[in-house]
This record gives sequence, structure tokens and C-alpha cells, in this order.
Amino acid sequence: MKTVNIHEAKTHLSRLIEQAMEGEDFIIAKAGKPMVRVSMISDAAPQRLGFLAGQAAVPDAFDRMAEEEIADLFEGQP
Repeated sequence: MKTVNIHEAKTHLSRLIEQAMEGEDFIIAKAGKPMVRVSMISDAAPQRLGFLAGQAAVPDAFDRMAEEEIADLFEGQP
């Protein structure tokens, strides 16, 4: 099992989490002393990317719209 120091864990947290999600547990140490073990939660729900695809429309001019117009879109105003 890989051991990383706190500074390395902060610097590379996203990558370390991805590795843990793939089953590669790791230990975070402080001054060489193991402090915590990070591992995937086995019953965690899978990420559902794209599950709303096709269910919303973004106007072509969205990036040029006034803040109030955008707020109206979210609040259901015409």
C-alpha cells in the first residue's frame, strides 16, 4: 500500500482519489508516521455523468445574455 505525506496528498488529491476509486488504497502520513488510510467506499453510488443529456436547452446567446435574463430562465419566467 502506497504511503504519501500530507503535502503530497494535498498537491495530488484528485489523482489519489481516482486511484482509490480504482481500488488502490493509500495511507497519508505526517512526518513519516501513518495517520489515515484512504480507500473507496464499496457501496458508493457510481458517478452518473450525462444522465440529463437532452433534457435541457441552452440558448445560443447564453454567454451574451444579461444576468436578469439568465435568472429568468432558471426561475421559469418567460
